[in-house]
Order: sequence, then C-alpha cells, then structure tokens
Amino acid sequence: MKELSVRALRLFPVLFFLFEVAAVSQTPAPLRYTLRFPAPHSHYVEVEAEIPSAGEAEVELMMAVWTPGSYLVRDYSGHVEGVRAAAASGAPLAVTKTRKNRWRVRAGGEPRFFLRYGVYCRQLTVRTNWVGADFALLNGAPTFITRADAGTGAAPRAHRVAIELPPGWKSSHSGLAAGAGPHRYAAADFETLVDSPILAGNFRVSEFIVKGKPHFLVDAGSPGAWDGERAARDARKIVETFQRMWGAAPYERYSFFNLIGGGGGGLEHRNSSVLMSGRWTASTREAYLKWLRLASHEYFHVWNVKRLRPRALGPFDFERETHTRDLWIAEGITSYYDDLGVRRAGLSTDAEYLERLSQQIETLQTTPGRLVQSLSDASFDAWVKFYKQNENSKNSQVSYYNKGAVAAFLLDMRIRAASGGKKSLDDAMRLAYERFSGDEGYGSEDFRRTVSEVAGEDLSAWFRRVVDSTEELEYDAALRRLGLRFKQAGGADDEKAAAWWGAKTEVRGGLLLVAEIPRGTPAFEAGIDVGDEIVAIDGYRLLPGELGGRLENYRPGGAAEFLVARRGEMTAIPVTFGRKPPDEWRLEIDPDAGAGAEERRKAWLNPD
Repeated sequence: MKELSVRALRLFPVLFFLFEVAAVSQTPAPLRYTLRFPAPHSHYVEVEAEIPSAGEAEVELMMAVWTPGSYLVRDYSGHVEGVRAAAASGAPLAVTKTRKNRWRVRAGGEPRFFLRYGVYCRQLTVRTNWVGADFALLNGAPTFITRADAGTGAAPRAHRVAIELPPGWKSSHSGLAAGAGPHRYAAADFETLVDSPILAGNFRVSEFIVKGKPHFLVDAGSPGAWDGERAARDARKIVETFQRMWGAAPYERYSFFNLIGGGGGGLEHRNSSVLMSGRWTASTREAYLKWLRLASHEYFHVWNVKRLRPRALGPFDFERETHTRDLWIAEGITSYYDDLGVRRAGLSTDAEYLERLSQQIETLQTTPGRLVQSLSDASFDAWVKFYKQNENSKNSQVSYYNKGAVAAFLLDMRIRAASGGKKSLDDAMRLAYERFSGDEGYGSEDFRRTVSEVAGEDLSAWFRRVVDSTEELEYDAALRRLGLRFKQAGGADDEKAAAWWGAKTEVRGGLLLVAEIPRGTPAFEAGIDVGDEIVAIDGYRLLPGELGGRLENYRPGGAAEFLVARRGEMTAIPVTFGRKPPDEWRLEIDPDAGAGAEERRKAWLNPD
C-alpha cells in the first residue's frame, strides 16, 4: 500500500502535465494583428490579421458597429477598404461580404489564413480613428475585424496586436497588457481589445504614482499653451479624491489619453480614458476647469459603468443596440460627481462649484423637453434620440447627463436628510458597487432598493416621480438643508427692458437663419420656423449682424412684422414680444439659513 502511494506521487507530475496539455488544447488559438502606417499623412492604417480556422471550410468575420460608452450605431465598416484573404502559402482565398459589417472567407480547410485590409482614419474624436503625420489614435471597434464567434463560448478567444512604427515615430501606448517585445500588446478577449485604445507616434507622457500604481497623462498633438506637468499634478488630485471615496483602485495601471487640438468630449475605458482638449484650454480658468471636469468624469467611470453597470451593458453585443433605462445612473450620477470631484480635490472653489450646479439646474429648467420625456425614457431612447439631435430636440427631449446630474444632487440630499446626515449618495454607490460590480450587473429595481436601504427609507415614490415621470423637480428641501437659495429676481422696468422673442439664430452663407425655437417663446407662438431667413423687420432690411441692435428698439408687449424667406417664398409674420425670463436658477448662500447649514454644506463639498 505504501509502495503504491509512492508510485502515485511519482506519477503525479506526469499526470498534471498531461492534464495541463489537455487544458491548453481546449483554449482557442488567438487572433494576431499587425498594424502598419506606410504613409501616415494619407490617414490610413493597414491591418494584417492572422486568423485561426482549425480546418473549417468557411469562417464568418465581423466588425463592431458601435463603441461602448457612445450609444449610437456608427457602422465603422464604412471606412474599411480592400478586404482580401490568403492562405499561409500565399494562395488567395475567396471573401464574400454577407452583411454591412460581416465577411465570409472560404478557408478551404486551412488551419489559419491571413486577412488584409485598410482603414481610413481621419476623424479625431474619442470614438473613432485618427492617423496623421505625427501620431495615430486607434480605437478597437473601428479598427479590428474578428471572428464572428470570438466573443461567444466559455473560452473567449485572445487577440494579439503588433505595431510597426513608421520612420520618425518613437512610441506606442495602450491600456492593453504588454506583449512579448516593444509595441506588442495582448487582449484576453475581443471586448478587452475594443475597450483599449492604442496611441502610436510622438507624444509626451507624465507619470504619477497613487497607492503604488502608475498613472499616465499622455499628451498628443500640438501643445499650444498646454502645461502637461500641471495637468498631471491636478489629475493626480482627482485620482486620489475618488480613490478615497471608492476605496482601492480596481486596476494595475491607468492612462489618460489627452488629444490636444481636437474638439471636445471624452470616452471611458476599463483602465484608461480618451479626452479631447483645445490648444488653449489651459489659458483661461473656465476652460481649464472644464477639462478637469472631463478628466474627473471619465475617471469616475472606472467604478461607475466599467464595473458597476446596468445589466444590459455587458457582455456587449457589438452588432446591435443594447437598451437600458439606467443610463441616468451610468452617466447622470457620473456627471454629478465630475464637478463634485473637482471641488473635493481642491481644484475649484465653493463658489465655482455652486455656479456649475446652477448652470446644470438652469439648463434643465429652460429645456421644454423636460416636460415631455422622462429620465428613464431618455436613457432607453439614447440610441435614436440623444445622439441624433435636431432643431426640435430641446422641445422633445431631456438629457440623461443633465437631468441625471440634477437628480443625483437631489438624491444625495434626500439620503442625507433621511439618514440624519449619517449616509450619503457616496455610501449608496459603494454598497451598489459591492453588490453588483461583478459579471451580472444590476437592474433598475436592484439599484433603487439599494439606495433606499442606505437612506433607511423607501424611496420608490421618489424614483417614480423624478426618474419615471415628467413632473417638475422640487428643490426647496435640498436647498434649505444646505443653506442655499435661488437668487431673488428684482423687478424689471418695461420701459428699459429689451424685447424678447426667444428664437436662436445663426449666420450661414451670409444669411441670418433661425436655428432653434424653444416651445413657449414668442417666436414659437407666432409661427416662426427653423430655417427661416430673417430678411427685414417692420419693412426695414436686416443685415446678419444687426438683429440684437434692432430688437433694442422694441419693448415687451410690443409687436413687429418679421419678413422671412421660407423655402424661397417671402412671408410676413407678426410677432408680439415678451419679457426675457429672469435669471432665476442661480444659487447663493441664504443669509437666513438655519443652524447647521454651513456644517452640512462643508460635509457635502469637503468631506475629507
């Protein structure tokens, strides 16, 4: 018996080796990509993909049609050119396009084959591709064609990326894991590949360490007045602030990709984010604070969205829309904390924060669509409305970013009041993260019950009114708690007040055109239409730059005849002017606030 046991022990390493080999044999072979930039100024990346086929007669390939975090079908395959396939021997293989984003390769039993194609990259945004003379930003969704089954099954298929830099380019950087050798990267699955942008070219990297983990601010583009070292110091303060709130960071390294000279906006990823900034962003206080809020917003997504997410947002279906009624949680609550994070990090003042909160409230309260679309409906319809704005959107929609941020502020104050100041939205987010940040995610009721539990009060009615209906929001209780009020509007003298008609105009092609008409304004009631060219007022010719000065000659309650050109036809439209609504949504400290308001305000804005 003893001898048998010794033999078994001796055989154990052999058995373990055979088991390990068997396990490895069940792991799908990875896809391998090589990215080349033979002429960066032409804005193309050439992609070569080695695709395992394991003896299959035909292999179906696909490309994502959207990018997580940007809820619009963008049909990235429209930028793909010259798709062709070849066996390892070089013999061509037939490729047939079967759908807008799918191809079928007749592999003929080959163990692997090579797919080659070009991608035109001249959209410098956070969700698309850019290739220029000095750098390239490549997002996964608009770059990589993969096997259609790459994201299915119990054993996801790994993806490997190698970058061949053109002459003059020195570096590459990505949130992807490092591969074997320089400019080599590895993704455990296709979702990770899509979620990890790649920057290649010449750029500046500022590194800082927080709790032993490296963080990078990667500045690409023409710097102008940009100060990368200052921005990195401030980004560090934001990172430290949110790590104190959430606890340990759930990543090994994090990168802020900052594209200088582009437009605006940002996009979150699991261990990185892409930010857009202008060359002169750092030259004014207002513009720089806006960039800090953007960095704060995308970094907060490390927890809220990338790990704590609505159940519908993962695993992703990259070929069709994924609807959820909880984008107000994912984006609206994040929009509340982006301003708050900048304040708590000591990068803005109390007054600057209150000004931003005032702007959020004013934007919501002057959007007629708040009475038409609920917050949960706005979340669900993001795919067909929010990312497809038109001239009537303000009248028919509400932003789940904007109203979501205001709702989060009110929810925070409701939790604090219900718990006697012992709990806050911070606590609710932490508990939700603890419960739902795994693979399953949360449903609407899961999140609402968790918040109610933290508050110690059933908030179901609050959620139905604020999130699921179009009722007006109530601010009084929240503001009283903090010792705040809306600034008192003084009486206006009609003899001095300027006439107000409420339409927004733009000059295009030398013509003064109506661009937007909010519901309830004098222009809306009179029948002025978007696209009307304003030609004259009361029979006198109006040049594009003269509208403001001309309206100063009229008073509220007065009237004028607008001559407009509408689809080539001249039409006279009488407009009765109104009084511009007072600036009634600006917050200020209430001098008559009750005892304890200042302490509660400090606990909110400066909890550390």
